Amino acid sequence: MSIEIKAPTFPESVQEGSIATWHKQPGESVTRDELLVDIETDKVVLEVVAPADGTLKDVLKAEGEIVLSNEIIAHVVAGEVTASEPVAEVVTEESVSSDQEAIASPAARKIADERGIDLQKVVGSGKDGRITKEDVVSLKTAEPAAAPSTPVVPEAAVVISAGERVEKRVPMTRMRARIADRLLQVTQTTAMLTTFNEVDMHRIMALRSEYKDEFTKVHNGTRLGFMGFFVRAATEALKRFPAVNASIDGNDVVYHGYQDVGVAVSTDKGLVVPVLRDADNMSIAEVESTIAEFGAKARDGKLTIEEMTGGTFTITNGGVFGSLLSTPILNPPQAAILGMHSIKERPVAENGQVVIRPMMNLALSYDHRLIDGKEAVRFLVAIKEMIENPAKILLEI
Repeated sequence: MSIEIKAPTFPESVQEGSIATWHKQPGESVTRDELLVDIETDKVVLEVVAPADGTLKDVLKAEGEIVLSNEIIAHVVAGEVTASEPVAEVVTEESVSSDQEAIASPAARKIADERGIDLQKVVGSGKDGRITKEDVVSLKTAEPAAAPSTPVVPEAAVVISAGERVEKRVPMTRMRARIADRLLQVTQTTAMLTTFNEVDMHRIMALRSEYKDEFTKVHNGTRLGFMGFFVRAATEALKRFPAVNASIDGNDVVYHGYQDVGVAVSTDKGLVVPVLRDADNMSIAEVESTIAEFGAKARDGKLTIEEMTGGTFTITNGGVFGSLLSTPILNPPQAAILGMHSIKERPVAENGQVVIRPMMNLALSYDHRLIDGKEAVRFLVAIKEMIENPAKILLEI
């Protein structure tokens, strides 16, 4: 029985996707829930798995081709794969060039080539010892090759003449192209302005240093960072200044009676912004554990579209990469975004004395069409005061 393999149902915010990687080729056996193909959208990579045991009959959409919601992209013939079926022949023709080579899927060979992994040293977990993509991915690092008895020039096949200038042209990923479009759209369609301030972090740092071990023990391994404090301070400030939590829809202003805070996370494919739903009702421990979970999912490409959709306000932390000061760009249709930066010790005046304090620059970019400068400045000052006096976060004052 032939089963149609369809692309997932895309939400309204996603119009189309593209085939990123086929993990199975026509003629190969598949098992139920085994990964068949990755579909890349402008927000997330979606995985399509096999609906039943059988054989991949054909592929209707090649890698790089555009695919629409619920479009048929392949067929699987359900049923047990027997020795008489031409699976072994396909493996021999497409994956093995000689008797001495390891038997591996095309996807496994591609990853092995990219990471410099010798397939002869990989133990295959597939049928008849076949090396799968998962076998290669799970191998953390390639084993070092034995030292040659005579000096060998690395990659001797690639010879570049002295003075030759090399260029490499690769197409943008769909996610990167979409990010570029959105950033350009923001600069062209909003009246974006940024206000800056600085915050003394010594009280928060002392609090964190004193309680971080106990916090981790009580909250099942969750680490105490700074983001939890900033999210809690931001949600309290958003309640006081509802325009910062609003958005523009045509000629209307939409005021949100909840605080869904997006937290920017950097991945190899680009910046993604998973959303903390009802962040105003979350404790610092819940904020930290949820952000840690989002970070792990982002690195593994497991974030769902639902986890990245919506949001009324965004926080981004360029400080983890060493940024001292930057102008964050709005995440439409939101009206504001808070930028955190690296902590640096510097001399400041305090009660008429010069002292050394760990200082962080804060930046609030906002849409001036909706938010007046006075509101933006007062909002940022409110966050500054709560971070410099952590008790205000607890007391909501």
